[in-house]
Amino acid sequence: MRILILGSGGRECTFAWKLSGELPKENIFIAPGNAGTASYGINISLSLTNHNAIGEFCIENQIDTLLPGGEDTLVAGIRNYFEEKPELQHIFVFGPDKTAAMLEGSKEFAKEFMLRHSIPTARYQSFKKGEEKEAKVFLEQMNPPYVIKADGLAAGKGVVIPETLAEAEANIDDMLKNDQFGEAGNTIVIEEFLKGIEVSFFVITDGKDYMLLPEAKDYKRIRENDTGPNTGGMGAVSPVPFVDEIFKNKVIHKVIKPTIQGLQIDHLNYRGFVFFGLINVDGEPFVIEYNCRMGDPETEVVFPRLDNSLSEIITTMKAGLFTQLSAKISSEYCCSVMLVSEGYPGDYTKGKQIEIKEITESLLFIAGAKIKDNEMLTDGGRVMAVTSYGDSIQEALNKSYKSIENIKFEGMNYRRDIGKDLLS
Repeated sequence: MRILILGSGGRECTFAWKLSGELPKENIFIAPGNAGTASYGINISLSLTNHNAIGEFCIENQIDTLLPGGEDTLVAGIRNYFEEKPELQHIFVFGPDKTAAMLEGSKEFAKEFMLRHSIPTARYQSFKKGEEKEAKVFLEQMNPPYVIKADGLAAGKGVVIPETLAEAEANIDDMLKNDQFGEAGNTIVIEEFLKGIEVSFFVITDGKDYMLLPEAKDYKRIRENDTGPNTGGMGAVSPVPFVDEIFKNKVIHKVIKPTIQGLQIDHLNYRGFVFFGLINVDGEPFVIEYNCRMGDPETEVVFPRLDNSLSEIITTMKAGLFTQLSAKISSEYCCSVMLVSEGYPGDYTKGKQIEIKEITESLLFIAGAKIKDNEMLTDGGRVMAVTSYGDSIQEALNKSYKSIENIKFEGMNYRRDIGKDLLS
């Protein structure tokens, strides 16, 4: 296998790390990659929006597999582009096509899919520009807090949970009238608020069958005790203690199987990862959202627990033999703490020198860092995930926090309570 991974975050660094134990380094390419991916493969300077350049690179370098890491590339139709070009059709794109990727690309599309296939989710209604008055009337039928989502991709920032009616009405105006999220907010989805605890499930699918990956719980808020603005994720834990066999079976039978069946019924060309953003409401799973790719930072705890070869999974699927595989999951706990730049998720500075002393008990998955003049410098809001194994959540967390003591950069911030809620 000669594979090109598209992306530059911690998720793509984890993919490259996983594949580096299975393939020669010279067979793994990452575009554009980061300071961490360079340890596992070859970074390539390519624009993710330039499908033509990606295709030319694949031909010139005998790439046979394309692994898009993020949703933007999939929603933009990278698989369609490859399948429509005769010279690229032999390259296996491990991800859904443009229409199927709308499960993440459009909240309205996803909600309609869930209703059509009787998948449990919150009551909702969608509204377009010019329907601000109708949206506010719908709000009055609901109890606070409210959930308001931009329909399209908004870099993880398109969801607000206002506590009061006045605040919710202002959010509607911001999105529909004032173009807060640009085209992504031309349609909004208003949902009832579900009270419970969130958990993420993941599967790999060929569109007909699926392999269940380890579940994870991530931590979105910037500050301890889940306060402050939402981020791309401040840490993650896997497995999740409250996910017992009873709850897992409910997820499989009420959510995962109907979703895979729905993909076939709706003739959606889906393969790759499906992320199920769930909430456990009194022991019952409800779908908050779908993602058409792996989550980040969940990838950094899910893939270290996956004992299967990723390259074998992809090759087997390509050969049409995916049903022959079964998941092999480590029983160890895995916990990840994200180190972020000062000011994140708002404005933050880049180019801060990163000092790392010897790390022996943790894996470092780089998310936002680059190498310049032989120095590692910060190059993003989320800089790196510090991931550790343990026989318990506490042991894994202790290792990660101990390793963090050996990492420094100006303005470094992280949450000190990752997983704490699961220990009580």
